[in-house]
Amino acid sequence: MADQGRDAGDVQGARGVRAVRGRGVPDDVARAWDELVATARRSVADGLVVGTSGNVSVRVGDTVLVTPTGVPYDRLTPDDVVGVDLDGSQILGSLRPTSELPMHLAVYGATGARAVVHTHAVHATAVSTLVRELPLIHYMSAALGGVVRVAPYATYGTQELAENVLRALEGRTACLLQNHGTLTYGSTLSEAYDRTAQLEWMCRVWLTASTVPGLTPTLLSREQVAEVEERLRGYGQPG
Repeated sequence: MADQGRDAGDVQGARGVRAVRGRGVPDDVARAWDELVATARRSVADGLVVGTSGNVSVRVGDTVLVTPTGVPYDRLTPDDVVGVDLDGSQILGSLRPTSELPMHLAVYGATGARAVVHTHAVHATAVSTLVRELPLIHYMSAALGGVVRVAPYATYGTQELAENVLRALEGRTACLLQNHGTLTYGSTLSEAYDRTAQLEWMCRVWLTASTVPGLTPTLLSREQVAEVEERLRGYGQPG
């Protein structure tokens, strides 16, 4: 049954790619849009966003595909493809891009990111209201570049927020947005999403440990996390 479900998903994805391609969109852009929609829907299924909150983008060459503003992810179709150039001018689709476009473009301009995921994850958002950085509750902070900083609050969709995020991301691949949510980036959508999930999990661990009466969570030192960061460079399978 698992194989059948996976095959059905592959077929549906292939149909989506063909539908986007039928609009004169290059194959690589069509495939990227299909993956973007799947990632956006996964963020809803995993409880990282509610309604139309949060947004996802992926870069293909000099084109940035983004989720459209105000459209529930389960309603997105191949016809809803939205793309802008690196200056923010719309070059694909008729739906307006996410209101957080300045933040996404800032990340692409300042880093080697190929994908960006922004969510309103519950535990991470809660942590963003309590501290200026996520306490070093777990060594997997190293997978995000070290201690995760909180970008100071600014109104959504503004250049001020984009600048705050870039400062919080310096030397990192993830940050929290004060009273707002999370932002992660990666070389692929899968990597960016995995970092979002990891960040939300660490925030949940810290909040859970912090609620035990009479006890204070043991934290790691920056040196301990730096040591793990070095070890992670050789983690996983070759190639």
